[in-house]
This record gives sequence, C-alpha cells and structure tokens, in this order.
Amino acid sequence: MKQKISAYLNLTRLNKPIGIYLVLWPTLWSLWLAADGIPRIDILIIFTLGCVLMRSAGCVINDFADRKVDGHVKRTANRPLVTGIVSASEAFILFLVLSLTAFGMVLLTNQLTIQLSFAAVALAFCYPFMKRHTHLPQVVLGAAFAMSVPMAFAAQANELPESIWLVYTTVVLWTVTYDTFYAMVDRDDDLKIGVKSTAVLFGDSDKAITGILQVMTIVSLMMIGSRFELGFIYQLSVVICAGFFAYQQYLVRDRNRQACFTAFLNNNYVGMVIFIGIVLDKTFGPITGI
Repeated sequence: MKQKISAYLNLTRLNKPIGIYLVLWPTLWSLWLAADGIPRIDILIIFTLGCVLMRSAGCVINDFADRKVDGHVKRTANRPLVTGIVSASEAFILFLVLSLTAFGMVLLTNQLTIQLSFAAVALAFCYPFMKRHTHLPQVVLGAAFAMSVPMAFAAQANELPESIWLVYTTVVLWTVTYDTFYAMVDRDDDLKIGVKSTAVLFGDSDKAITGILQVMTIVSLMMIGSRFELGFIYQLSVVICAGFFAYQQYLVRDRNRQACFTAFLNNNYVGMVIFIGIVLDKTFGPITGI
C-alpha cells in the first residue's frame, strides 16, 4: 500500500510542487487584477485547489501519453507507468477523477468561467500528444497553463476585457521560455527517440531565442502595468524579474543538464515576485501615489 501511495504521488507530482506554483502565480495575478485588490475568498479557494487538481491531472495524462518512451529517457525511466506499479487504465481513471473534481469546482463559479473550462481541459489533454506531431508542444503547454488567467478573471469579474488577453499572451511567452529550459535537460534523449520540442527545434540558437522570449516577456509585463494602471512598486518587481532572467541565461550558458533544470526552477521566483508586486501596488500604491 505504501508503495502504491508513493507511486500515485509520483504520478501526480504532488511531491514536486514546482508545476503547481507555475500555474498558480499567473492565476493569482489575474484574480488580484480582476478584483483591483483582494479577490473573493471563495473564488480564491476554488482556483487555488483547481490549480493543484489540474496540474496533477496534466501530469497524469502526460505520463499516460509518454508511457512507451519514458523508459528511454534518463530523467523519466523510473516513472510509475514505466515500472508497472501503476497501470495505464489506472492512470487514465485518475486523470478523469482529477479533471471531473476540478470541473465540479468550476461549476460553483459562473457560466463564462464554465465555458472557458472546456478549452482549458482540451488543451491540458492535447499537450502531451503534441510531442509526436510538432516541435512546438511548449506553445500548447503555455496556452493550457495560461487558460487559468481568463478563467480566474471571469470568475471574479464575470467579464473578459481585452486587456486580460495581454496577460494571457505574457504567460504563454513565459511558459514557452521556461519549458524550453526544461526540454533542454532531455534534448539528447529526445533526439534519440524522436520526441519533439522547442529545445530540439531551436538547436544551437536555443540561448538566443529564449533570451528574446524573455525580453518579450518583460516588455509584455511592462505593458500589463500600463494597461492595469500599476505603479512604481509593480515596475520594480518587473525589474527584479529581468534580473532573474539574466541569471537564468547565465545558468544555461553551457547547456549543462542540472543547470538548465535549475534555470527552469528559478521561474517560481519570477511568478512570485510579479504577484508580490501586484499585491503591494494595489495595497500601497494608492496611498503612496507612486
């Protein structure tokens, strides 16, 4: 039983919460922007739990899709579906349970959010299979992760202004960047087994292209500040993020596997700093007038 529980924890990655954080931070950005301050507590709870459930569901369907190739990749060779501790049917049932539980929570919101949830689930389901058909699965992942942005905004404000799609686009750019770092960890193995990714597509230009994407993300974050009338505190958080991006480029300079993975993990601080910037700006910006 302990072995089975451990296997399910590995399958859902609840023991590795970095993916939850990377989905949660943009969700919190959106909630605070939609509320122009502190969001409704019930909506905050629904979306926090929803991020945990859907990220876990995404990990399960990812391992289900990759169960025949993960054994050939050093980083994933011991995943539960590879070792046989969890069967493919068990994994698929778990995906359905997690997705339906998350959908049940969405039903507590409003019609606009419910409608958006269908696109979110479709993207989450399709992403793992994109690795067989396109070198841009990271774009699909970005589109899936970013769906939390319009959903959260719609749940809080019951509307979708054009400006929220700027936030959505920013999250896509950011996700493609950090997931390319993640894909750089497995690039050698992926080339051998024919799995596609932006890291494979970019090749020797990976550092330059991720750098350009990071610059685009910073510009988009500054545009968000302008659109949502955020002041100096938020702008300072964007500057700090630029520093994190520079550090990530330093880490991947030699394309060392562990360093690329560290660069990926560092993006947790990017999301956190932007969230802190939004919260502090919404709280103290009107008081200080900056």
